[in-house]
Amino acid sequence: MMKIFSTAQNKNLSNIMLFVVRATVSSFMLVHGVEKFDTLYAGGPFEFPDPLGVGPAASLSLAVFAEVLCSGLLLVGFATRLVTIPLIITMYFAVFVIHGSHGFEKQELGGLYLLIYVLLLITGSGKYSVDHFIYKRTRPEKP
Repeated sequence: MMKIFSTAQNKNLSNIMLFVVRATVSSFMLVHGVEKFDTLYAGGPFEFPDPLGVGPAASLSLAVFAEVLCSGLLLVGFATRLVTIPLIITMYFAVFVIHGSHGFEKQELGGLYLLIYVLLLITGSGKYSVDHFIYKRTRPEKP
């Protein structure tokens, strides 16, 4: 009965859920990124927000970098804490700069992505990842 209020964590279940969260959020973001990639390489003029003042093409390229390359690496759990940083920055600009005055409906999805990326920055990728494999092979032996 009191187990409902327990704050203990099942380590294996936590690792499985980190994998599920990583795989889901990266797959969903890849859909957005591939659309931007297609726009970038389709040629011709395009419109894209330029919150950094570097030009629409450079801003779109940075978004493609985060949403395609970083999401792909996040999917397999490679350099998870590092690749969440460009994703956090991208979602910050989407939520607070691009859609800052558009209201909750336009900010909600980006806000959820932002929250998940911050969570993954803090927790890391978990056991089911390339990061774990690399860490396991490179950590010093215990005496």
